[in-house]
Amino acid sequence: MSTGHSSPNPVKTRIATGMGKARILSEALDFIKQYRGSTVVIKYGGSAMVDPTLRNTFADDVALLHYVGMKPVIVHGGGPHINSALAERGIETTWIDGLRVTDADTLRVVQSTLIGELNPDIVRLVNAHGAVAAGINGLDGNLFAATQRDERLGFVGSITTVNPTLVKDLQSQGYVPVVAPLARGEQGQTFNVNADAAAAALATSIGAAKLVFLTDVEGLYHDLGDADSLISQMVLKELEAFIESGSASSGMIPKLEAAVDALEGGVDRVHVLDGRVQHAVLLEIFTPEGIGTMVTRGSAS
Repeated sequence: MSTGHSSPNPVKTRIATGMGKARILSEALDFIKQYRGSTVVIKYGGSAMVDPTLRNTFADDVALLHYVGMKPVIVHGGGPHINSALAERGIETTWIDGLRVTDADTLRVVQSTLIGELNPDIVRLVNAHGAVAAGINGLDGNLFAATQRDERLGFVGSITTVNPTLVKDLQSQGYVPVVAPLARGEQGQTFNVNADAAAAALATSIGAAKLVFLTDVEGLYHDLGDADSLISQMVLKELEAFIESGSASSGMIPKLEAAVDALEGGVDRVHVLDGRVQHAVLLEIFTPEGIGTMVTRGSAS
């Protein structure tokens, strides 16, 4: 029996838009079912931390992951903010192998910026978008213990042990942990820890299914000067060869070494994403094509 209505015409803008949205939701369902209950550690940094629009879309992404049953954990850096705070105090920054040289004065600025400014700001942002976040740092509950990484770097630590009890307790209570990357030394001193390394160590210790790095590049390239040479997928052995080949910039080396550590530690997948793209986290996790570069331990799929 005819209803008197014509069949939907996908050419019509409103219907076509609606169908497109429904298709995206349908595609996302398989990924939601696959990763529901899984932990995703997100290293948050770069432009996504300073651009107002990107900050808000990132918080939306975290809230959505939380509400579909995934367990996001945020480990944040703060390079641009720390640079500004140091400049205001007339303290020059020196870098060695992509890591900030941290003397006592620099450490005080790093600690106050990470704990006093950035961590509570990220917690407020995520909470304003519907998730329930709780801010901690690597000193809380002895989360991160470290030793000096290199005498030339001063108070920069390499994580030796992770005590994930506090993070797991927060997750069990439905919170999204937001972690500032500081660590305790054997003599009770405080170390500045590279946020990429901290994210990898934490992802390994809590059995994360995914580790996501938000960066200011689209991903990894076979040729840095060729935008068409973006690597969509690679496996651990290929990543190790990529690092040894010298194809990565010095600033990316700590991130890629952290990715290797995470994969060797049992994390299933590492994603290097362009944090300048709105909803980059959702696009990577919930769409078949994804964006950026995904690295797996074995065959990429």
